[in-house]
Amino acid sequence: MIVRQDKIAVFVVRLNSAGTTHEFLHLHRTGDDSIAGTWQTVRGTIEANETAVQAALRELREETALKTREFYRLGTIETFYDAATDAIVHSVPFLALVEPAAQVTLNEEHDAARWVPAADAERAFMWPSEKPLLREIRSEFLTDGACKAHLLIRP
Repeated sequence: MIVRQDKIAVFVVRLNSAGTTHEFLHLHRTGDDSIAGTWQTVRGTIEANETAVQAALRELREETALKTREFYRLGTIETFYDAATDAIVHSVPFLALVEPAAQVTLNEEHDAARWVPAADAERAFMWPSEKPLLREIRSEFLTDGACKAHLLIRP
């Protein structure tokens, strides 16, 4: 078994058009790998000579063409086991807040995008390792928790 520390995840959130609640971006994966046909957040691999922050912003740009209004690192690292590679994976999670009118432009990795109301996010996101991250985002970042200002990243 190996340990991988080269993954990132970016949860993308916006205010709905009425400005009353938050929504999470969901991307539908294409391809023929084990996660094809599933709804995901932005995910990717840190490339050589790239920081986790650089990788997260690159993947966000490549997969969605979105620009951040605010960008945060989460306080928790996502950890899961990948049976296909027999690896324990540590993925650095980020939060990208975007403008309510931001338009998603998908790359070849995805064939659809949807916005999920924050109240439905834990049901909509499928991976168990994402559930605590979603709770952290909702309780600390979308409600101006005490840690928010300290986890802000100015790219």
